[in-house]
Amino acid sequence: MTASVSLIVPTQRRPTGLATALRSLVCQTGVDPAQLELVVADNDAVPSAQAFVEGLIAPFPVRYVHEPRPGVANVRNAALAVAAGELIAFLDDDEEAPPTWLADLIAAQTALNADAVFGPVRGRAPEGVRHRAYLEDFFSRHGPADTRRLASWYGCGNSLIRRSAMPHPTAPFDPSRNASGGEDDLLFARMAAAGATFGWAHAAFVWEDPVPSRLTLAYALRRAFAYGQGPSEHCAAEKNVGGIVRWMLAGLVQTALWTPVVAIKWALVAPDRAMPLDRLMRGLGKTFWFPPFSQTFYGRPA
Repeated sequence: MTASVSLIVPTQRRPTGLATALRSLVCQTGVDPAQLELVVADNDAVPSAQAFVEGLIAPFPVRYVHEPRPGVANVRNAALAVAAGELIAFLDDDEEAPPTWLADLIAAQTALNADAVFGPVRGRAPEGVRHRAYLEDFFSRHGPADTRRLASWYGCGNSLIRRSAMPHPTAPFDPSRNASGGEDDLLFARMAAAGATFGWAHAAFVWEDPVPSRLTLAYALRRAFAYGQGPSEHCAAEKNVGGIVRWMLAGLVQTALWTPVVAIKWALVAPDRAMPLDRLMRGLGKTFWFPPFSQTFYGRPA
């Protein structure tokens, strides 16, 4: 490995998940520790993760950053402001990386010469959770069965990004997405517009263990609605009126197609009835992307 890598984990009041994520990172194999650093950015109002992070025993430098200003873009930018790596690897604080995760990401990025590569995510939910199959799939990320170039992109969690391809080296995430999320989607869209290339690292998977408050149908559907809003919101941010109209029309069509399916599945109490409701919510999100329908997921007080 020739390029230095900064491992970045944003966190906010998830001590158990953070401990799992960080312990998985210090056990990475097939990489030179001398080329690595770990940056943990804490978005709690008080530095609640500081003691654990500073007490972590790792074979590479560990940096703790406290970003009290709430917001997902703020905390990611705070980490990048101190990170020294040419490559930036993002892991979320509810994810766990197998020992070869980083080596697999780097191998894919090198083979594809891509500006950003993404890996699979395998959602995990405890036994007894309602709609468990849907929720595990909802929190998963699927992609091709092999490593290849991509025409589009995924989210930041489980990604490796070339810093020089970002629109700004230390503050590439747009604060306008602090509360709603989608700051990563906006970043990658802007990178793509500037000619960046993307890839899929099929072997670089991670597990995701959502906190119990997120393992509900209500939360997942609200998030699906927000995911639907993403393309329309991006067009609005770029003042692309034609794009807004196209996405809103697509949302109307999607809503019309899935509404009868939802009605039938729920009337029959079908085991997979949550899936078509998810698709319906994404369609509605494309159409109703503006206030007062904006969603807030980040920066809330405890």
